[in-house]
Amino acid sequence: MSLREFGLLLLAVLTATAGQFLLKLGALKLGKASFNHLLTQVVGIATTPELLLGLALYGLGAVLYILLLTRVPLSVAGPAASLGYVFSVLLGYYFFREPILSRQLAGLGLIVCGVILLAWKR
Repeated sequence: MSLREFGLLLLAVLTATAGQFLLKLGALKLGKASFNHLLTQVVGIATTPELLLGLALYGLGAVLYILLLTRVPLSVAGPAASLGYVFSVLLGYYFFREPILSRQLAGLGLIVCGVILLAWKR
């Protein structure tokens, strides 16, 4: 994977992760979902700016990922996209005060090492 392709991967992952972050913010604003009030929930989703922007960013991240797939094999791009997990955990920790357990840190370290191994050119 070239530096340009890795940059496209990071842009795709960061855009999708920003979308996930906004989806979480919107979901917190929306409150706990209830199947008894499904129509109200759908209207709430359609009128919550964080959810709409989150969906748009998530979609943009998907478009960028598709562009990446035109340049990089799926066997490299797919696992490398797992960097999104690392960014999601960090966002959860810093913005939502979600704890990071030692086994999560170990898993994130393995993900980063795996991405480095996949992206490394000989």
